[in-house]
Amino acid sequence: MGKLARIGVTLLVVAAAVFAGTWVWDHYLYSPWTRDGRIRADVITIAPDVSGWVTGLSVKNNLAVNKGDPLFTIDDTRYQAKFAESNARLAQERTGWDLARHQYERHQRMADLQSVSEESLEAYRIRAEAAKASYQLAQAELDTARIDMERTKVLAPESGIVNNLTLRRGNYVSRGAPVLSLIKSDSFYVTGYFEETKLQLVRVGQKARITLLSGGEKLSGEVVSIARGIADSNTSSDNQMLPQVEQAFNWVRLAQRIPVDITLDTLPDDVNISAGMTVSIYLETDMEKELEEE
Repeated sequence: MGKLARIGVTLLVVAAAVFAGTWVWDHYLYSPWTRDGRIRADVITIAPDVSGWVTGLSVKNNLAVNKGDPLFTIDDTRYQAKFAESNARLAQERTGWDLARHQYERHQRMADLQSVSEESLEAYRIRAEAAKASYQLAQAELDTARIDMERTKVLAPESGIVNNLTLRRGNYVSRGAPVLSLIKSDSFYVTGYFEETKLQLVRVGQKARITLLSGGEKLSGEVVSIARGIADSNTSSDNQMLPQVEQAFNWVRLAQRIPVDITLDTLPDDVNISAGMTVSIYLETDMEKELEEE
């Protein structure tokens, strides 16, 4: 009896190990979870719209700013001079237009008395129209000069956190060249990369449990979108738009990973997250949802 009992216990242990191994294998391969997740956020690149020397810096790195707060100031001496020049030119062109219009109106009255030929009257009309166009061009140049002068003060386009601030007073900045970034407030979300073997278990609206690698804090969220395409490294097009297929075939077939975006629920006050952090994601299955409802 003792020998049979030992055999029975051994068989039970082996069966339990096989069952546990099978469950772990199926869970690893086919359950909707992944360890390859990243915290992401909306990152705004700040670039000045005018060039010049930085004369003032109003923010510090990693500090919060509100929409409309000043970030830095560019020397506006040249832009003030340009504005004054454009304003003077506008006044000059306005005088020229008034003169040309007055001459045209005077010759128009003379034409009614048949004192001026039609060709001469047409010439004065064209001069008045040209003077008007010159005035409108000067007005546009003045508006552009005003915009350039106003944009020497760079303001925060959204509320957020200043990031990667290496700008210093006295630096020269160029128009359109990024100088810092702004992480928009309340824009954090999660992107999980799920293997294609698990993608049939992922759907929009599915609840997600998220675990941060830093400390293991638990977060919750909901699937909002599933990517419908990723780059194919096996093929590319040549100059004739014909596909170039690699001659070598890798017999080790690895499952492709598809990005899935997840919006975060209310973030606890004591949890600090940063874009780029690593997370693990587990999606709620239909069976788990039914058990919770019961």
